[in-house]
Amino acid sequence: MKNSILYCLAAASMVLSFFFENSSPASSAASAAPTTQEASFLSGLLSGDEEPHTLTASDSLAYDKAAHRLGIAASYTEDKSLLETVVSWLGTPYRYGSNSKSGTDCSGFVTRVYKEAYGITLQRSSRSMFSSVKHVQKDEMQTGDLVFFRRGPGQPIYHVGIYLKDGKFAHSATNGGVMVSSLNQAYYSRNFYAAGRVER
Repeated sequence: MKNSILYCLAAASMVLSFFFENSSPASSAASAAPTTQEASFLSGLLSGDEEPHTLTASDSLAYDKAAHRLGIAASYTEDKSLLETVVSWLGTPYRYGSNSKSGTDCSGFVTRVYKEAYGITLQRSSRSMFSSVKHVQKDEMQTGDLVFFRRGPGQPIYHVGIYLKDGKFAHSATNGGVMVSSLNQAYYSRNFYAAGRVER
């Protein structure tokens, strides 16, 4: 229900923005203020803040496009830069020890996304990343947190990904390259070890 309301509000914002942007030149100056006010009002409703923030129609479209590619529902509060950066890496093949768009392993993917989206340089291995993050509970994970995997008690961490939302995370898998998977899939549910938050 909440998602339906958010989608309706976003659609209304885009329609109103389109109407004001395509009005006659004589009224373009007058239409600029209502467009900004409407977008600002709608974004305040979407974010739940008392102080509304400006969310333009193009921002809404960018969120929707990235969220669709990632298979998540946009709430317009996620870090748009992170989502778009992850989308730009989708389909990159897996290559052990590499971190480029011609091929990357899991930690290479995570380090490159964090550098591009946040300007943060992370440790290169999943184990060293784990030792340098603030650990968070699974039910407290937020978009951008890191998720770590191991093959059983006492085993070392062997895999890392970036949590998106709705139980989904982005990672570079040996059997498919950069993709979005669900923590509810049997393999990842069984091997999930912990989540960590990088101070940004």
